[in-house]
Amino acid sequence: MPRSIFAAVPPPYFDFDRAKVVILPVPYDSTTEWRSGTRDGPQAIIDASRYLEMYDLELDRETYKVGIHTLPEVEMLMSGPESMIQRVYEITRELVHERKLVVMLGGEHSLSFATVRALKEAFPQLSVLQFDAHADLRDEYLGTKYGQACVMRRVSELCPIAQVGIRSLSREEKQFLDGNSMTPFYMSTVAEDKDLAKHIVASLSEDVYVTIDVDVFDPSIMPAVGTPEPGGMLWQQVLDILKSVAHHNHIVGFDLMEFCPREGPISCAFTLAKLAYKFIGYAVPHG
Repeated sequence: MPRSIFAAVPPPYFDFDRAKVVILPVPYDSTTEWRSGTRDGPQAIIDASRYLEMYDLELDRETYKVGIHTLPEVEMLMSGPESMIQRVYEITRELVHERKLVVMLGGEHSLSFATVRALKEAFPQLSVLQFDAHADLRDEYLGTKYGQACVMRRVSELCPIAQVGIRSLSREEKQFLDGNSMTPFYMSTVAEDKDLAKHIVASLSEDVYVTIDVDVFDPSIMPAVGTPEPGGMLWQQVLDILKSVAHHNHIVGFDLMEFCPREGPISCAFTLAKLAYKFIGYAVPHG
């Protein structure tokens, strides 16, 4: 089995025509400010996914049987983030037309704007749930409006957003939030709110895209990121929210972004492979 197939899914469950889920690897990083290397993230996650147990004890099912097809890596364009965003948008639009649930593996967070843009056309009432240590709400940063630090500002211009796990932001971003009556579920809220998942669900529309910047996790379990931030979420906290949202809302796609494998042990890649597999199980019903 070629190493480029997520979870080494066997035929016929790998076949594109029958697959409900498509893995879209996008090895791109050009606007990262500190530690680069997220372009290596997609392949590292796919490599680690070969060692997943295909049976999910929690769900009592072999999730891969919904059909999971892995596309080839998207070729990088180095002319700037806008060109790369356009390419990913066009690919995602075609996959949505084929009625696939798109799972993007990044790559830098700027690319999430592309998938949201495509999905917004198909689901006009779309909302976006963002897991992240950082707000990513700058209007412009390092000379571009389309870099990773601006991605959720651009997304918020398309549809409502809910932010979870935020624990670092600029004064400009705080002013934007206050001026637009937006209140993230800050990390302090995550720790204190016993009904957090219920409140998050209530803040979302029926159709939801989930973007996960993996630095939302505490560095104790996810050091392999370009911009680490102490005091983050733990595995079960994230899973509990994802499961609740998938139960009450319609998940139309999700991504895992900003994984920088060189900065951490191999367990980080496996953790993210398992996260993707678990969320596919939550998001895609039987049959």
